[in-house]
Amino acid sequence: KPYGAQGLYGNFPSWERTKAWMASIRQGLGEKTEVALGFRRHTDLFVLYRDRPQVYTNRHAAESWHGSLRRRETLGRNVTLHHGGEGFGESIVSSNLGTHDRARGAAHASLDVRALKRFSFSAGLRDEVVKGLPGQVSPTVALGYWVSGSLKLRAGASRAFRLPTFTDLYYQDPANRGNPHLRPETAWSYEGGADYRPASNWRLHSTVFHRRETDGIDYIRRSPAEVWQSVNVQKLRFTGVESGAGWREGGHVLDFAYTAIHGDAAPLPGMQSKYAFNYAVHSGIFSWTALVPGRVALRTRTGAVQRFERGAYGVWDVSATRAFGSWRPYLQFANLTNTRYQEIVGVLMPTRSVVGGIEWVWPGRP
Repeated sequence: KPYGAQGLYGNFPSWERTKAWMASIRQGLGEKTEVALGFRRHTDLFVLYRDRPQVYTNRHAAESWHGSLRRRETLGRNVTLHHGGEGFGESIVSSNLGTHDRARGAAHASLDVRALKRFSFSAGLRDEVVKGLPGQVSPTVALGYWVSGSLKLRAGASRAFRLPTFTDLYYQDPANRGNPHLRPETAWSYEGGADYRPASNWRLHSTVFHRRETDGIDYIRRSPAEVWQSVNVQKLRFTGVESGAGWREGGHVLDFAYTAIHGDAAPLPGMQSKYAFNYAVHSGIFSWTALVPGRVALRTRTGAVQRFERGAYGVWDVSATRAFGSWRPYLQFANLTNTRYQEIVGVLMPTRSVVGGIEWVWPGRP
């Protein structure tokens, strides 16, 4: 897919071409065991200045594979054990990043218990080994309690682990610089909430959550004249609430969601953050999906966001499609308000646009 990347990676008239190949296979061995194997190859040609490719051009080819073995054991009427192992490998050959590869493996097990038609409990453990790094153990636990047929209370806690990407580690261009000394990112997350159905066509939910990150991976700079440098950020703490409501009647579906997040830390004075301190303090989404006269499926979505220490903005999207046998023409109108906004500092998002096309569904297929 060749495309113009104007402004996508900074204030540059960029151009990019990507290609991807993927193959996977999954096979059940009886009723309790499953094996899977997948392979993906991705190539990329990136030109920072489209009219001056000699200034900066990067070519790379990345390959990755994933294999897994999973098994399910029934230990009792309401007790199930899931366990298995996974292996991962990835490599890159790049004119900018160099040649690198790494491999990792993991073993995991989880226990799912249900009792008295009211209680649910699950606990899991994942042990991951990465070549050249200490092993990482990630536990998780979740509880659920049905107060009534329409109200459920839930809570959970888990640990997450993320390796820095090859881009985070080695990439360099006039606007960004990787850091080969980055440490993996880890985080503990806690949440509690409730799901409520006051009627068959209504659903309500709300969740309070807290996340504690260590060695968070971010890009920082002191001014727009400097390059973004990847670094580890310590002791990031985020607390928030996520609530939503949904209504369904006939061919109409209404959904509303709101999220508020508070961060306990702030960037150092005079520093700009690309990701960690660019989170949405307030965000709300309203959508309506309906089957209108003429058998047209119509969807409209309006979203409003206010990011940390930045002004709020809103975006309105509309799409429509209609089936004529195996043919399904569609239209998508994005950012009808023509809002100019930046999700990442310095990168303007697309303004008003329209996309149209036709899908063809193989006869006899859903």
